[in-house]
Amino acid sequence: MSRTQCARCVRPQTHCLCQLIPQLDSYTRVLLLQHPSEVNHALNTARLAALGLTNAELRVGEVFEDLQALLNPPGYQACLLFPGEGAQLLQPGIAGDQKLLLVVPDGTWRKARKLLHLNPLLAQLPRVTLPEGAQSRYRLRKAPGPGALSTVEAIVQALEILETPTSFAPLLHPFEALIEGQIEAMGADTYQRNHGNQP
Repeated sequence: MSRTQCARCVRPQTHCLCQLIPQLDSYTRVLLLQHPSEVNHALNTARLAALGLTNAELRVGEVFEDLQALLNPPGYQACLLFPGEGAQLLQPGIAGDQKLLLVVPDGTWRKARKLLHLNPLLAQLPRVTLPEGAQSRYRLRKAPGPGALSTVEAIVQALEILETPTSFAPLLHPFEALIEGQIEAMGADTYQRNHGNQP
């Protein structure tokens, strides 16, 4: 028998996160492009970010037919949050006198690169990247390297750089509750055995 899901956060009703999801305003608009393989992921942090930000939109797919319109809302300058050659370090005022549309691909590195390959307009955007050395709070994942953040963590860090001194930390509350729930479900011994050496 399947468990009843919350229609909003898509968690089982018994573990609904909606009361922890904030409603935060931002000058920066966030466009999340989620690879379909992430939709049923246990954490799905892109969805949490989109629900917690009033100026955010989540689209799921591999090829986005309406990408031209999505990337050009009036008054915004689009850039892609993705490391790589030519990526500029994210900093306040990076869009000049326009507001910034921060385009965030959501998926594994391989899937995110595939989104860029299948949507040439994305690959043409100016790229921005976060400062090195960020520590992920995602204690259940074996990250591919230092500074590898979940999507919601990357968005929080980006917005706090762009809109300093505003704090976007409340966006992380449902994310942290999800991780705590998973650790609790697996039991302390299993967690220590598999993840105990992580910071």
